[in-house]
Amino acid sequence: MPTAREALLDAAQSALAELPWQAVRMVEVASAAGVSRQTLYNEFSGKDGLARALVRREADLYLRGVEGQLAGTDTPAEPADRLAAVAEWTVARAGDRPLLRALLTGCWREWLPAPRPLRTPGAPEAVPARRAADAGPPVPAELVALVPAELVALVRDRSASTLDGGRTDHNLHRCELAVRLALSHLVAPGAQPVGQLVRRAVTAAPGVQG
Repeated sequence: MPTAREALLDAAQSALAELPWQAVRMVEVASAAGVSRQTLYNEFSGKDGLARALVRREADLYLRGVEGQLAGTDTPAEPADRLAAVAEWTVARAGDRPLLRALLTGCWREWLPAPRPLRTPGAPEAVPARRAADAGPPVPAELVALVPAELVALVRDRSASTLDGGRTDHNLHRCELAVRLALSHLVAPGAQPVGQLVRRAVTAAPGVQG
């Protein structure tokens, strides 16, 4: 059963699929989540806090999805194929989720929440989710940089047993390249599938097989 916080975020996400953010009403979000408006304000302090949390969750879901693509048992084992899968998944995911597309490209439409971090934060929040949300979402360059960080963690956790034999130095910039090609495809789709572009790009570099 989802927590009140997750239920509120889900309700806000559903409302955003039908209305511009400016028209989303907190009382309706609370009602759709099955909680009181006071609970909403206890969790997020208001609409701005809800927007920050909603966008932060989108960024976190994306990074978890990248980790799944890199580490999943159903993902191709060859490094080039695995990075191509990350790029293909990124394009497909962003195509279905406007918030993620905005996060990755920096192009925020007027009907989306484009939250800014708190300018005058008070005492540090005790709840980690609130601290992360109040810090604001990562900008595109930061989000892209976090993807190779996922690769570093994966190689370390797997005892350097995956992705080109654990040759992390050979794969970090190729992982970033795969994501940047995906972002380029989002902004200006080409005739060639993004997975093919990634395979060609990463296999053309020395030290990568597959």
